[in-house]
Amino acid sequence: MTEPEVVLTREFLRELFLFTSLADEQLDWILEHATVEPYAGGGKVISEGDPATCFYVLLSGALRMTKLVGGNEVETTRSDQRGVYCGATQFFYGQNQQQYAASIYAVSDLKFLTLPAEEFAEQFRAWFPMATHLLEGSYLGWRNTDALIGSRRRLLALGEMSAGLTHELNNPAGAAVRATAALRERVAGMRHKLAILAKKDIDPNLLEQLIDVQERLVKQVASAPPLTAMQQADREDEIGDWLEEHGLEQGWDLSPIFVSAGLTAENMDHVLESVGDSLIDGAVRWLAYALETEMLMGEIEDSTTRISALVGAAKQYSQMDRAPHQWVDVHEGLKSTLVMMSGKLDGLEVVKDFDRELPRIPAYPGELNQVWTNLIDNAVGAMEGGGTLTIRTSLVNDQVCVEVRDTGSGISLEHKQRIFEPFFTTKPVGKGTGLGLDISWRIVVERHHGDLRVESKPGDTRFQVLLPLTEQASE
Repeated sequence: MTEPEVVLTREFLRELFLFTSLADEQLDWILEHATVEPYAGGGKVISEGDPATCFYVLLSGALRMTKLVGGNEVETTRSDQRGVYCGATQFFYGQNQQQYAASIYAVSDLKFLTLPAEEFAEQFRAWFPMATHLLEGSYLGWRNTDALIGSRRRLLALGEMSAGLTHELNNPAGAAVRATAALRERVAGMRHKLAILAKKDIDPNLLEQLIDVQERLVKQVASAPPLTAMQQADREDEIGDWLEEHGLEQGWDLSPIFVSAGLTAENMDHVLESVGDSLIDGAVRWLAYALETEMLMGEIEDSTTRISALVGAAKQYSQMDRAPHQWVDVHEGLKSTLVMMSGKLDGLEVVKDFDRELPRIPAYPGELNQVWTNLIDNAVGAMEGGGTLTIRTSLVNDQVCVEVRDTGSGISLEHKQRIFEPFFTTKPVGKGTGLGLDISWRIVVERHHGDLRVESKPGDTRFQVLLPLTEQASE
């Protein structure tokens, strides 16, 4: 069925919220300069960066708006609300908008009412001179403030993330350096002990048997059971006594190595059976070097694996080399955020109650990581160095729910009504910008069409982020 042709009249224009209160002569000017332009679904209406020549008002159909971010088109808005506007929307400036700030696509067949931007700007300033000045001042003031505070906040976030990452990387890196230095000494010691054994004209078969013993004991290192402090001490005394009984001087210095490798006095008896009394001293010390070398290599492997995991977490957190919008598992972002913030979590008990059966959701993962960072940072601040941080995920009414819970002092009813307001903060001057929860609300509600709720009482504050399972059209 063919859609009826649009006839522009005063009454028709007054049905659009932009023009409802205009006077008759103002509506007549619009009627004189406006045109109706149809666009087929799937087509492009305007391109970001092109000269901004027209102001568009949606009459029918649905549109979507995109912006270029890092060379990729990111959808920012999708709407089928009659009367929404786009294109040269900054026409009221003293200097006309030079370029379109976004691209517009037709989701379905649609019709726009279009006005020439330059003429409309001149007429608008003549109709509403005071409003024009207020809009210019308000917009420019907001833009400058937002740019300044946004830059400052990004620098602070980058500084905190870098400090946390550096702190976390320093521990495994230092451990790897220390283990490498110790490993060099132990390998040199092994060569020395092997040379001493060789000088004793050891039977080749005996040497081969000793190497077999070494390989068998080295394999035990990886599966050495964890011991309590009491068990460790008892085992060291047991092996220390064995070494002393068999004439090994300073056996107490070797026993911790054998115990850490998972050996017992029974294992030492097998070594004695293999090499005999005459070579037991050199054999035991050589085996100690071999076992310690294996443990040091394990320590280096653990340290470098930890470094690799931290770099992977940083990459996941920043979403490097990822599409801006994708189907994601919320747990990946939560885990990477906790890793990045681990320096702030010292002294706190962290409980992760994750529902691993949750489906993936359509989202902007980099932006959600900002939400997790803001909520966790607020929770940590509320607990003042002690308490329990609980991160829980679940399915609530066909939505993924991420709950960040803390055991801090809680939020008063007065503050609870204002916490999502821009620039509102309960932190001391210089400690907070008051933008964290406002940004989080906009990311969750406006960008992801979800919901952000808070429940609080002393000792139990819960922020709940609800995210839809399917892609939603923007309002």
